[in-house]
Amino acid sequence: MSTDTKLDSLRNRIDALDEQIQDLINERATCARDIAEVKSATQDSSDFYRPEREVAVLRRISERNTGPLPAEEMVRLFREIMSACLALEKPLNIAFLGPEGTFTQAAALKHFGHSVQTVALDGIDDVFREVEAGSADYGVVPIENSTEGVISHTLDLFQRSPLSICGEVEQRIHHHLLATDGDLGKITRVLAHQQALAQCRGWLDTNLPHAKHVAVSSNAEAARMVSDSPGTAAIAGDVAAELYGVNIVVRNIEDEPDNTTRFLVIGNRTVLASGNDKTSVLVSVHNVPGALYDMLQPIARNNISMTRIESRPSRQGVWDYVFYIDMEGHKDDAAVAAALAELKARTFAVKVLGSYPRAVL
Repeated sequence: MSTDTKLDSLRNRIDALDEQIQDLINERATCARDIAEVKSATQDSSDFYRPEREVAVLRRISERNTGPLPAEEMVRLFREIMSACLALEKPLNIAFLGPEGTFTQAAALKHFGHSVQTVALDGIDDVFREVEAGSADYGVVPIENSTEGVISHTLDLFQRSPLSICGEVEQRIHHHLLATDGDLGKITRVLAHQQALAQCRGWLDTNLPHAKHVAVSSNAEAARMVSDSPGTAAIAGDVAAELYGVNIVVRNIEDEPDNTTRFLVIGNRTVLASGNDKTSVLVSVHNVPGALYDMLQPIARNNISMTRIESRPSRQGVWDYVFYIDMEGHKDDAAVAAALAELKARTFAVKVLGSYPRAVL
């Protein structure tokens, strides 16, 4: 068989497979539309999106993947199929920390797919308010970075918000140096969010030691501002560079190659167990000796892994603090439920911020 004949045979096979894939996707979409009709007749619209169901499907896709496509790429493809099918049931409005082109928007699209309406807002408080008011179905906000730690403002908002955590997204963060001119010697200022400046501090000190660091509201805003500012550079990602038409002068200037930011999905609903979950709680303790030790005992006694603990001012009294705790498991799991019950008996107050599926790839 000649090379041309072999290529023609393979291309014909691809064409046939494409036709089968298209038919199957449309069959799946028809099922999704039929589900929407059943739900509309029996349930309220808040049940159209089921985070625990979607994550369970994506986990199975990852586990049974045999290649040659990597599992992460296969999950991304199916996420978009699921997003498009969900939009036939009910298009979701997702609020995020803007402007357009931020890593938070990228995290929202990674979690929900591109068949949603994303709403850019100026601040994390605005995202909370938009979801609390029902103007957005869900919100996406940053909570911690692997290099720079927790985003305190997000934690503080949970003290007074009625919203629940419905999911999490882990996003690899690659920072690029953006400018209208590629000559590093001409750069006198670097604009970025304060977290990005901190995550690239080593590179900036080595390569732009005389440039002034200017903190702005977001990296996307930095990219927008630098588009008509000679002598000024921005730190931002690929999306912001493309959106605002700024050249990428140097790629991947973050100090830590595994730099990752974790985002939370916030909403007005309770999420059922998916089989691989986290629970986040807010605990207030009496200001007495041994209070922290007493607080941690129920978690250890029930053999629960605690993945994070942070203290923040309670805002109710000088030197009064509350503790934010992430633990493995769902609040309905027997061990977690027992630990929470004992915590409530031992402490001043316990607020369950939500049980939600662990991030998928």
